[in-house]
Amino acid sequence: MVRARPVRITLAAVTSCALITPMAHAAPAPPPKAPEAIGYGGAVSSVDPDATRAGIEVLRAGGTAADAAVAVAAALGVTEPYSAGIGGGGYFVHYDAGTGEVSTLDGRETAPASAHPEMFLEDGEPIPAAEAITSGLGVGVPGTPATWEQALRRWGNKDLGEVLRPAERLARNGFVVDDTFREQAAANQERFSAFPATRDLFLPGGAPPATGSTFRNPDLAATYRTLAAEGLDPLYRGEIGADVVEAVRNPPVDPAAGRTVRPGGMTAEDLRDYRIEERDPTHVSYRGLDVYGMPPSASGGTTVGEALNILEGTDLGALDEAQYLHRFLEVSKLGFADRNRWVADPAFGDVPTAELTGQEFADSRACLITPDAVLPAPVAAADPRDPAPCAPRPPARGGTPYEGPNTTHLTVADARGDVVSYTLTIEQTGGSGITVPGRGFLLNNELTDFSSTPAVPGEPDPNLPEPGKRPRSSISPTVVLRDGEPVLAVGSPGGATIITTVLQVLIGRIDRGLPLVEAIARPRASQRNAPSTEAEAAFLALPEAEKLRALGHELDPSAEIGAATGVERLPDGRWLAAAEPARRGGGAAEVVLPAP
Repeated sequence: MVRARPVRITLAAVTSCALITPMAHAAPAPPPKAPEAIGYGGAVSSVDPDATRAGIEVLRAGGTAADAAVAVAAALGVTEPYSAGIGGGGYFVHYDAGTGEVSTLDGRETAPASAHPEMFLEDGEPIPAAEAITSGLGVGVPGTPATWEQALRRWGNKDLGEVLRPAERLARNGFVVDDTFREQAAANQERFSAFPATRDLFLPGGAPPATGSTFRNPDLAATYRTLAAEGLDPLYRGEIGADVVEAVRNPPVDPAAGRTVRPGGMTAEDLRDYRIEERDPTHVSYRGLDVYGMPPSASGGTTVGEALNILEGTDLGALDEAQYLHRFLEVSKLGFADRNRWVADPAFGDVPTAELTGQEFADSRACLITPDAVLPAPVAAADPRDPAPCAPRPPARGGTPYEGPNTTHLTVADARGDVVSYTLTIEQTGGSGITVPGRGFLLNNELTDFSSTPAVPGEPDPNLPEPGKRPRSSISPTVVLRDGEPVLAVGSPGGATIITTVLQVLIGRIDRGLPLVEAIARPRASQRNAPSTEAEAAFLALPEAEKLRALGHELDPSAEIGAATGVERLPDGRWLAAAEPARRGGGAAEVVLPAP
């Protein structure tokens, strides 16, 4: 039963939650999209031009990279609400030009106190995936707003109200719906229709918003105004939080929808107890560069780091394209085998982060890769604490657990030289499908990133649910330095494919010498310790695809993989921002002061 809410005499109370208007009454046209921009004063890259412009606005007002990153993230909560927002979490990597220090914020969602290892089982069997995805059961305690507050406190010179202003204005005045926004609404139409608040917001008139229409979210604008004026107490200790808890415990489903939606166990105490974790980044040396990534509870830093360490002994620049791609796929396979066995929330077990990112362990795995054959998958994990070079191991059972394919990534640099690589998410495209009534944002379903049963039968799995635990993530925001100065920062959405996307972009830029925008645009494949490799249509069309098949790679068609963004510091001091030329309709790169 849905709790009755008091009537609020506002625009949102007398109209539908979302206001859709034709272009004749549209909001200002969005800034033009460009996959690359070069100049001075700072740079921003994201999947959306309105969000990128929000970051540029804050940089031009004297904001830091952290200030701008929060502004971009808040705007993405308006224009990319199916991927991210204040109902979710994420991971924030920051380079401080003043100190040369790389720091990270773990803003991952946490399991409520009611969680237990069998929470996704029924009669000993995993509950149907669809019932976990669209449920209160899968909702973790949101960490995104707390990440913003901590980032501003540590590295910002603006307050939360100032950096939320562009996003609040965007939610209030609206933005122009593009094909991607419409397609993602359409893909979720059936489950969105089950929740009146979600249906009214994202399916106005019962249908996805039309491309070219203007989409407004007055409830989210009001939520942002509340947070701007009062800070985070209304969410973590007050009325907004009470509405979140109610939506999780009593999912606001339409009885006529004929859908049973499992409730979750989140409480007000779970919200009050949420804390950001500041962690030391992962670090590996690669080709004379220092590569920093996100440590556990994320698996991106350890897995990308292990893969780079394995590749360190191979001159990838001298290989032909087929052999280069072969090694990329094989190191991904090994990295995922070890990631699945060892990586989880370090507060709940001893995660061997240093050993996983150590060169000795990488060397013990590198000798398994041969130029003329593939490793049968799934490959068994090895023990990084006791590396045994090329020790024969029986094939593994199981494989990589499912992770939702969505998320969003932004990359920012400022005039001072600070850099942020930030990936934030609500997990599945559309998250749980539950919009908090009257608040204008979707809740995550991140707890489905836990293993419901051990990934490899008979072996310990560190990623089973527990109270207060953070589920393992593949998020991989990365910052690369040379002699203590920033060279490159990248990241991507894409669930478990994030790791392989970031790895492919890094080695494409560093080893193959591709311009950053081309390294981002290249056709992608993702091998995650499975018998077959997911590959985009453009990858399957490469002449090297047949050579890879001849070596034993099984390539299966996949939809587009990832939507990366990055920034690069050029030798002359200019910033280069790069985004996708085509994936998700193309991204948006911009600099403060354009220059040739």
